[in-house]
Amino acid sequence: MAGEKTRGCWWDAYRDVLPSGLLTLAELEHHATAIRTAFTAHIPGMLQTTEHAREIFSQAIPTPTPPEVEHRVSHRIKRQDVVFRENPNPYSTVVHEAALHMRVGGRRVAREQLHHLIDMSERDHITLRVLPFDVGAFPGSGQSINYLCGPVPELDTVQLDQFHGPVLLNAEAHLEKYRRLLDVVEATALGPEKSRDLIRSIAHNL
Repeated sequence: MAGEKTRGCWWDAYRDVLPSGLLTLAELEHHATAIRTAFTAHIPGMLQTTEHAREIFSQAIPTPTPPEVEHRVSHRIKRQDVVFRENPNPYSTVVHEAALHMRVGGRRVAREQLHHLIDMSERDHITLRVLPFDVGAFPGSGQSINYLCGPVPELDTVQLDQFHGPVLLNAEAHLEKYRRLLDVVEATALGPEKSRDLIRSIAHNL
């Protein structure tokens, strides 16, 4: 990590155009040995299509300029290198069914996004589970969670999405709480095969 600081990394190109929290998130994801996430109202950034991401960023407040939108889109797509690179580390995510029904960008963009989720979920290192509506209440509902496993346990970090920007937590008490929360949410969700079946059904009915 220190060597990369000296040589510079891809996210350094965004240092003057994006909030520092997003650059830190990209660095943490780059070095993570595994990533576990849970989302209620959003498709995970790691699994978003370019058009889906562009629509999301276009809705930001205050309204961003077109260049600002494109900076955020390109940054998000470059972050996805961690799931596309050679010998990628495990990526596990739980997505609530509500996020799958949101027609972000209209029917075509939403349908393409769902098909992209199915394709990505079939990769060996990616595990995607869906929390169906009939689960009802569950721990942590409404909170998006991004747990980044560091090269050593002391470098584990939890990232939480907030309207004002990402919040990073690394105190052991917080880490333990979110590990337990993710364990429960993963156990509550559908398995990977049934999750794919549900996504296919939603895409078919769009």
